[in-house]
Amino acid sequence: MTTSSTSNDFVTPNQDTRITHGSQVVLHFEVSLENGTVIDSTFNRPEPVSLTIGDESLLPGFESVLNNLRAGDTRTAHLEPDQAFGEWNKDNVQTFSRTQFALSEPNPEVGMMMEFEDKGKNTLPGVISKVTDEEVEVDFNHPLAGQSVLFKVQVFKVTPPGQTGIQLM
Repeated sequence: MTTSSTSNDFVTPNQDTRITHGSQVVLHFEVSLENGTVIDSTFNRPEPVSLTIGDESLLPGFESVLNNLRAGDTRTAHLEPDQAFGEWNKDNVQTFSRTQFALSEPNPEVGMMMEFEDKGKNTLPGVISKVTDEEVEVDFNHPLAGQSVLFKVQVFKVTPPGQTGIQLM
């Protein structure tokens, strides 16, 4: 008995391969505020970016937008703060004495971003939010915490989990 090969023997990226956990994806994306301010975009780059769904290179809320998309799809999604960079948390704002800054930054200014080290020796970025003669207030929230964002994506290629590529006819 002989079998013949048909176009149904292979999955082509533009037909049936949908994004799932572990998929390798080639795409362009853009994150913007509701007022249109672009925060990050790959659309102006000559090549799209490649990533693996579930490898933590994207926040879970962004990955959820990608689920079930396929090559050729474009989508724009509105993400609430809890789906994007989190809610703003007043407990993430800390006050330090001005003398604590004297060695590392003698002239702290509002808006200045600095790196701090936590007890576990991890580096944390913080933005100076208030400066007085005695104290410096630092906000450790993500700069986009508490803000809704728009996430736009254009998918070029989807490789199923566990495969290194897709054979095309």
